[in-house]
Amino acid sequence: MTREEKTAQLYGLWAGASPEGGEVAPHQHDMQAPPALDDLLPHGLGQLTRPFGTAPVDPGLGALSLLRTQARVIAGNRFGIPALAHEECLAGFAAWRATTFPVPLAWGASFDPDLVERVGAAIGASLRAVGVHQGLAPVLDVVRDLRWGRVEETIGEDPYLVGRVGAAYVRGLESAGIIATLKHFAGYSASRAGRNLAPVSMGPRERADIVLPPFEAALREGGARSVMHAYTDTDGVPSAADQALLTGVLRETWGFEGTVVADYFGVAFLQSLHHVAADRAEAAALALRAGVDVELPTVDAYGAPLLAALDAGLVDEATVDLAVRRVLRQKAELGLLDADFDPVPPALSGRAELSPEAVRGTVDLDPPEHRELSARLAAESLVLLRNAAPDGSPVLPLAAPRRIAVIGPQAGAPLAVLGCYAFPVHVGGAHPDLAPGIELPTLYEAVATEFADSDVVAVAGCGIDTGGTEGFGAALDAARGAEVVIAALGDRAGLFGRGTSGEGCDAPSLALPGVQQELLDALLDTGTPVVGVLLAGRPYALGRAADEAGALVQAFFPGQEGTRAIAALLSGRAAPSGRLPVSVPRTPDGQPGTYLRAPLAGPSDVSALDPSPAYPFGHGLAYTSFAWTDLTPATPDEVPTDGTVRLALTVTNTGGRAGTEVVQVYLHDPVASVVQPEQRLIGAVRVPLAPGASARVHVEIPADTASFTGLAGRRVVEPGALEFRLSASSTDHRLRYGVRLTGPVREVGYERARGARLTVG
Repeated sequence: MTREEKTAQLYGLWAGASPEGGEVAPHQHDMQAPPALDDLLPHGLGQLTRPFGTAPVDPGLGALSLLRTQARVIAGNRFGIPALAHEECLAGFAAWRATTFPVPLAWGASFDPDLVERVGAAIGASLRAVGVHQGLAPVLDVVRDLRWGRVEETIGEDPYLVGRVGAAYVRGLESAGIIATLKHFAGYSASRAGRNLAPVSMGPRERADIVLPPFEAALREGGARSVMHAYTDTDGVPSAADQALLTGVLRETWGFEGTVVADYFGVAFLQSLHHVAADRAEAAALALRAGVDVELPTVDAYGAPLLAALDAGLVDEATVDLAVRRVLRQKAELGLLDADFDPVPPALSGRAELSPEAVRGTVDLDPPEHRELSARLAAESLVLLRNAAPDGSPVLPLAAPRRIAVIGPQAGAPLAVLGCYAFPVHVGGAHPDLAPGIELPTLYEAVATEFADSDVVAVAGCGIDTGGTEGFGAALDAARGAEVVIAALGDRAGLFGRGTSGEGCDAPSLALPGVQQELLDALLDTGTPVVGVLLAGRPYALGRAADEAGALVQAFFPGQEGTRAIAALLSGRAAPSGRLPVSVPRTPDGQPGTYLRAPLAGPSDVSALDPSPAYPFGHGLAYTSFAWTDLTPATPDEVPTDGTVRLALTVTNTGGRAGTEVVQVYLHDPVASVVQPEQRLIGAVRVPLAPGASARVHVEIPADTASFTGLAGRRVVEPGALEFRLSASSTDHRLRYGVRLTGPVREVGYERARGARLTVG
């Protein structure tokens, strides 16, 4: 291959995107207009960027267009190498008329990796059906500051939960033949003050023990074949130029053999934002030497500037060859280099005629089985935070009230259930006259359907982030005339300031946007029981409502079936089983943090600020009660540093309704050579039980699970006392068991065990 043919495999083409189009990537307005495809074809092409997720296109026509483009790419280069097509798939295939699933924060709330794996497989099947090869998901950033706009895209604030659920999604996507792309590597969510693309200040232990473990899990346990670098710099080193991270850690220590792809425009940002390169040629050399194989979304620094860098000796050809081999090996794994490769995607295979007229409207990306999965995940992700009237009796489920008032800006908003990467928001926002392409019942409509014998009214009261209170009068009148108020509050997903949650929509505080808190307080003052429903991308401080609302339901953008799931929970047709993947703050302007805090980060008598949450990580109520009994150890209370602790306990449904308990196991290390969090999650399992039923839960905890990065910078298991807390949340510890690890300090690495194994039966 010539130099031009080699470098052509290292960039993509974003056809249809332009600086004048709707911004779906940072600094898209700075991009150069992409070259014509025909001008690139003689040398080949590495990637095709978002053939379905750039503009609305009928799925059948999109598949046909991609087929024809692939045929041109294959015919246009002398080796007949096809391009690899990639798409966004954060909460479903980001295409028009494709099923939208709950956002990743809702995946975390479900505490159900098996279900998330099935969702990943369904999304992968849709991608594969229309000719897409790579999905840019999942996001494995661990939440460090709730003000960050992309909290909705994350799985939670705990690295074990993020890694386990993220690995499950990867397995699902990869099982469908789609290359999963882990992002953002690494530390993007730890930016200062929760600002998008802001610098990151963290030490090596925070990176090693909090930020990196989910990526390790998704590679080792999920089998991901691609990684995307982060936009941010850590201690002055941009991730796209961090050779120690992208090559040293990822490849040399972990043994990763897949591709590293750039986040959109990330290579150019080395020049334009980070200012560590004088021009595009230097930027290309820095990124390629660091380990970035593929520049996305379109040809820029890895085009003519990379060739200039080769001529100037800024990067050697062997480095280019290494990246090209990775790209071609991946294409070979996908079958793209087979002699009998057929570019016709499965959705169009076997058709007698491949014309626009013949394929339009024939490809279904929203089949019933996908909607059913979306509905199940939505139901499992809903978290019942509070459920108590002033006399202590439960308010939910509602007993067929005569009149229900659904009040708040989310009452009649069809998009209230969608995150910023759902197609109707992500791309549809630039096409206001476009129908969403999927059914999106509003909360009001879902409640009216669920409570068909009730008189249900809806009043907005205010906007999501507007300052006007002129709608309060009608809202309060409706509240006073109702038996129960459903306060429909939360976020509007968007991009780069066009919403209150989403990429580039960082929050100045954790107060509800606009005047929603004022509306909520006014509703509480009416004396009518208030059930708060938060349709949001992050948790918010809820003021008085945290202690005075009749009930509170947290719904993290639960997808197209979300309002029906909420209505079923309110009526009692479904039971709540979600648990918080992030803590709900008590105050909006305090010190945002996570439950993974060292002793000095907790409440104390030397600070006027108390960071304790209103509702802690792992919290969630049910419509029944559970008893935890008969904790039985199956191993001695002294175990070697390479041993395993085995326990069992019994969980019994002591109430009158079916329900699901989530057994969580936390590790407390009272004395260690470096400061440790007070506790950290190491295992969890869902336990569904009929009324009166019991189940035995077996827990296996390898000593590796107690490992951390020690004084010398290596991961070690130290001898000493440990406490395992079997808990219903990070503050609700039902049973405790102490053990002592004995023997020498033991060093562990990438092959270590990463958590406890919990089984039911």
